[in-house]
Amino acid sequence: MAIVAANVDEAVAGIADGSTVLIGGFGTAGQPVELIDALIRSGAKDLTVVSNNAGNGRIGLAALFANGQVRKIICSFPRQADSYVFDELYRAGKVELELVPQGNLAERLRAAGSGIGAFFCPTGVGTPLTKGKEQRTIDGRDYVLEYPLKGDVALIKAFRADTLGNLVYRKTARNFGPVMATAAKITIVQVSEIVEAAQIDPEAVITPGIFVDRVVQIAGVTPPAEEEAAA
Repeated sequence: MAIVAANVDEAVAGIADGSTVLIGGFGTAGQPVELIDALIRSGAKDLTVVSNNAGNGRIGLAALFANGQVRKIICSFPRQADSYVFDELYRAGKVELELVPQGNLAERLRAAGSGIGAFFCPTGVGTPLTKGKEQRTIDGRDYVLEYPLKGDVALIKAFRADTLGNLVYRKTARNFGPVMATAAKITIVQVSEIVEAAQIDPEAVITPGIFVDRVVQIAGVTPPAEEEAAA
């Protein structure tokens, strides 16, 4: 059964220096900003962050970078118009980057959650992204060996949870949350609502509570515009 934390600081307590932290979100959609703010307050440092993007503006993940707590990021889209915090740090040699194609990122996370030791994928073959990786030709097509991407902690955002930790997401905020929840040793989730067990239709559950360790309710937060779009 998931622990319902009293507040976000209690929810992130115990995240150690040097942890690999999986952070959900596609841009600002589904980014667990309040949990990230609590992680900043915790002071955990030397972190490896796995996320689709490298932060937006100066909030959330970008603020974590700005506070000097991230050693390395593994992501698909490190640069966009408002990723200037990461860009400045990377150009100054203050943060490392591992660039992973988006499909590979999702599949590496899924493999970690599914207990798959490794898999062959054609994406990136012949580019600098696969330099030094094992390659194999299968049925006349070249593939590269990719390994699972495991996390010590996952910070994700869902719309609703029950007291057992079963999760329902809101439209585009769903993105990487489900696979990250399965790929981490500890999964911490911020939600807008917490209901009693059996108040979520089992057919609507996206992430079963077995993958969720801590839940905290964040009330009164307006979701980003991206989350208003249809799934």
